[in-house]
Amino acid sequence: MKTSDNPLLQQFNTPFNTAPFSIITEDLYEDAFAKAIKIAQEEITLITSNKEEPSFENTIEALDKAGEKLGRISSIFFNLNSAETNDEIQRIAREVSPQLSKFSNDVTLNLDLFERVKHVYNKRDQLDLNPEQLTLLDKKYKRFSRNGALLDDKQKERLREIDTQLAQLSLQFGENVLAATNAFEMHITDESKLSGLPESALEAAKEAATSRDKEGYIFTLDYPSYIPLMTYADDRELRKEMSLAFGSRAFKDDHDNQKNVLQIAQLRFERAQLLGYDSHAHFILEERMAGSPEQVNDFLNELLEKAQPAAQSEFDELQRFAQNHKDFPIDQLQKWDSAYYSEKLKQQRFELDDELLKPYFKLENVINGAFEIANKLFGLTFKKNTEIDSYHKDVMIYEVYNEDKSLNSIFYADFFPRKGKRNGAWMTSFKSQWKEDGHDSRPHVSIVCNFTKPTSTKPSLLTFNEVTTLFHEFGHALHGMLANTTYRSLSGTSVHWDFVELPSQVLENWCYEKEALELFARHFETNEVIPQEYIEKIKAAATFLEGMQTMRQLSFGLLDISWHGIDPSQIEDVKDHERTTFEKTDLYPDVPSSCMSTAFSHIFQGGYSAGYYSYKWAEVLDADAFEFFKQKGIFNREVADLFKDNVLSMGGTEDPMELYVRFRGSKPKTDALLKRAGLIKT
Repeated sequence: MKTSDNPLLQQFNTPFNTAPFSIITEDLYEDAFAKAIKIAQEEITLITSNKEEPSFENTIEALDKAGEKLGRISSIFFNLNSAETNDEIQRIAREVSPQLSKFSNDVTLNLDLFERVKHVYNKRDQLDLNPEQLTLLDKKYKRFSRNGALLDDKQKERLREIDTQLAQLSLQFGENVLAATNAFEMHITDESKLSGLPESALEAAKEAATSRDKEGYIFTLDYPSYIPLMTYADDRELRKEMSLAFGSRAFKDDHDNQKNVLQIAQLRFERAQLLGYDSHAHFILEERMAGSPEQVNDFLNELLEKAQPAAQSEFDELQRFAQNHKDFPIDQLQKWDSAYYSEKLKQQRFELDDELLKPYFKLENVINGAFEIANKLFGLTFKKNTEIDSYHKDVMIYEVYNEDKSLNSIFYADFFPRKGKRNGAWMTSFKSQWKEDGHDSRPHVSIVCNFTKPTSTKPSLLTFNEVTTLFHEFGHALHGMLANTTYRSLSGTSVHWDFVELPSQVLENWCYEKEALELFARHFETNEVIPQEYIEKIKAAATFLEGMQTMRQLSFGLLDISWHGIDPSQIEDVKDHERTTFEKTDLYPDVPSSCMSTAFSHIFQGGYSAGYYSYKWAEVLDADAFEFFKQKGIFNREVADLFKDNVLSMGGTEDPMELYVRFRGSKPKTDALLKRAGLIKT
C-alpha cells in the first residue's frame, strides 16, 4: 500500500481536521504505524545530520515537532484500544507496542542526537530563552539523561529489552482485567431475589438479559450494573457473590495477572537501578511536585494519622447500625456490606438517597450544566455537531468556541458501557494544541465514562457520584481545551502527574453549590429545580463517612508506593505483600480470594505508577483553590481568569508550584482539605 492510499498517513480532509473514523479500518493500522515510524526516523535523521551548530530552533524545536504523524496515529489507535477494542485491535496493540518502544529507545539512546541536545543545554545561560523555551529544553535534555543516554552499549541494550517487555506486559495486564470483567455475569430469573433494587437497576438488568437472548435479569461487573446491586440488594448472598467476583478479577482465574504484576514491578526496579536511581518511585518522583518516595510516604502517613480515628469511629458506628438494623441485622460487617449499610445509614441520617436524587440528574441536563458553568467561568460555548465522524454511535461531539467566536476545540463525550470498553472514567485527546508560524492548532479532547444507558422508559439518570465523575473528567477536558502553549509536549494536561488532578478535582466542588446545581439539576419529568432541602442535604452528606473514604484512598496510594518504592525482588506472593501493606488501613476483614493489585490498572497499565498519591495531593490543592473561589464568589470571573491564565492555559510550561502561587498568591495549605473533609474542627 502506498502512503497516499492510507488515510491515517494523509492530511485528514475532514471538518476541523478530526479523525476520519468511518474510513479507518483495522487493516490500516499496522501499515500506518510502520510508515509513520519510518517518517519519524527520517525527521530525527534530518536533525542529527544538520551541519549547522546545534541551536534551540534546529534541535530542540525540531525534536518537539518530530513524530507528529506517529503521535496522531498512536492517539487514535490507543484511545480506541481503551474505548472500542476487540480481538484484532488487541492483537495489533501487542504487535506495535514493542515497535513503538524500540523507536522511543532509538531516539533517547541516539548519541548524535543527545550530543546536539546537550550542546544547546550547556549553552542555555547564553541563550535568550523565555520560561516555556527553558522548560522545553530542560525536559528534552532530561528525556535523554533519564532514559539511558549516559549508559554504555551493554546497558543500553538491556534498557531496550526492559522497555519492550514492559510495553507487552502492561498491555497483557489490561487485556486480562478486561477479559476477567467481561467473563462474569450474574443471571437471575427469580425477581424476588432482587428486593431492594430500584426500578431503574431492574430495568437495565432486564434489558441486559434481553440483549443476550436470556430471560430474567443479568448483572455484570461494569460499574452501572455492579454499583446498584452492591448498594441496594437486600440479598446478602448476591452482594457477596458479586463482591467476590469483582475482587478476584485476574487473580487465580483464567486471566491471572500475578506473574505480570511481579514482572512489571521487578522490571521497573531494574530499569531505575540501571539509570542510577534507588527505585522506580525515586525515578518517577524526581519529576513530580512531591520530589521523593520519602515525602510521599510522609504525606500519606500524615493524612492517615488525621483520618484513622475518624475512620475507625465511622466504621464502628456503621457496624453497630448493621448489627441493629430492623430488617437485615448482621453480626460482622464484610466488604460486601459496605455500600449497602452505608446507603441505609445515609438515608436514615439525611433522608437522602441516590434514587431520590437521580430524577434531577438527567445526563443531558448535567452535560449542559457543565457547559453553562464553563461558559460562566471561562466564556466557552458548546455547539453539537452530528456531521463529524465518530468511532461509536453513542459518542456525542461538540464544537467549542471562545467568547470572540474563535474555535477553541473539538470535544468528544462517550458515556455508556459496552463490551469493548474498559471500566472507569478518563479524559484523553485525539490531537494536542500547539502554535506554529502564527497559527494556533486547536485540540481535540475526549472524556470517556461508564454511566447507566437510557432504557425504553427512562433517560440516563445519574447518581450524584456519577455527576461528580462527569465534572471531574470535564475538569480534565477544560485543562486540554484551554491549552495555550507553543509546544506540543508542554500543552494541556502535559504537566507533573501530581498537578494534573487539580483542574479535575477542583471542578467537582461546583456540584455541591446551590448556585451551580440550580443551573442543571431539574426533574426529568416535571422540570422542577432541585429543592433547596435536597441541596442542603447534599452538602451535609458531602463528608459522610469521609474518614473511611480517605483511608481507602490512602491505602491505594500506600499499596502503589509499596510496589514501586522498594526492591521488589523479595516479593514472592502478590496477595501476601498486599495483605501486609493493607494492615494499617484495613477496616474490614480480609477476603482471601480477593486481590487489588491484579486489577489495579491505574498503576500497572495506566500512568499512575508511583503516582496514585496524587489524587490526595491534588485534593489539598483543590480544596485550597476552591476556598479562593468561595471567598470571591464561585462564578467570579477575576478568580476564574487567574485560574485559566496561570493553571489551565499554561500546561507544563513552568514549575507547577510557581503557577499555583501565581494563581493563589501563596502555597496550598492542608488545613483547607482537612476542614472540608471534617477531619479537623473549623
